[in-house]
Amino acid sequence: MSEHKSKAAPLAYQNEPFLSSPDGRILRIMSEYVEPLARFRREQIQDTVVFFGSARFTNRRDAQKTLTGIEGDAKKQGSDQHNELKRALAAVDMARYYEDARRLAYLLTDWSIKIPARRRRFVVTTGGGPGIMEAANLGAHEAGGKTIGLNINLPFEQYPNPYITPSLNFEFHYFFMRKFWFAYLSKALVIFPGGFGTLDELFEILTLVQTDKLSKQIGVVLYGREYWGQVLDLKPMAEWGAIAEKDLELLHYADTPADAFQHLRDHLIAHHLEPTTVEEAAAPAIAKTRG
Repeated sequence: MSEHKSKAAPLAYQNEPFLSSPDGRILRIMSEYVEPLARFRREQIQDTVVFFGSARFTNRRDAQKTLTGIEGDAKKQGSDQHNELKRALAAVDMARYYEDARRLAYLLTDWSIKIPARRRRFVVTTGGGPGIMEAANLGAHEAGGKTIGLNINLPFEQYPNPYITPSLNFEFHYFFMRKFWFAYLSKALVIFPGGFGTLDELFEILTLVQTDKLSKQIGVVLYGREYWGQVLDLKPMAEWGAIAEKDLELLHYADTPADAFQHLRDHLIAHHLEPTTVEEAAAPAIAKTRG
């Protein structure tokens, strides 16, 4: 018998080339379901409120600092920095949404952590990046609650902000699995001014609600009538018969943290404070679908 032995082959679940191959894709997809589910259960997360909005808005202090710097450079150099100045002025104006998201997340978390429950209710959740996402995670963190970040690999802008609860900081590869987790646990959405990604998430949820694919009632707050009134006018869709008049009632507009919080609190108390199904009573509160 030969004294030489072949090197043991790697176990399939430790075979990195296989796991990273097209044949391993189904396992990678399953991992982005099972691993977050295990963490949500371990952290006793029952349900969430999701904040969406632009990754490009900064806080008021940083926006003002940038504007001051551009104004100073223009004076010293005597150069025409019209476009940069215009963008900097807009950033100072839009910074109010960062501050409002921070305040609203604080109010919501301060209320939710006082709810007598076995599990954590209505946990502030974001896409985990900068801008409005950072503001909401910061507000929840300042209120002393846990807060979730569902991050994703992108070529720009997206990096985990420092205010996410470390044990609830997620990194996704697949957009559809990230969307799944946004919808799965959420009982309400707050849509701050944002771009294509924000609109994508808004219409994703509106479609699920409109087509009755979820049995739960998800409240949707559009924050900032000045912005959304110019960007998103849905009334012609109803007038032309593309949607029903009642579909317009899926959206609630708010312009102050206090107004948005009152609407969210009323919605959550009315529809979600007491679990209505066995599924909702479990941790996490898995969304019951209609098929």
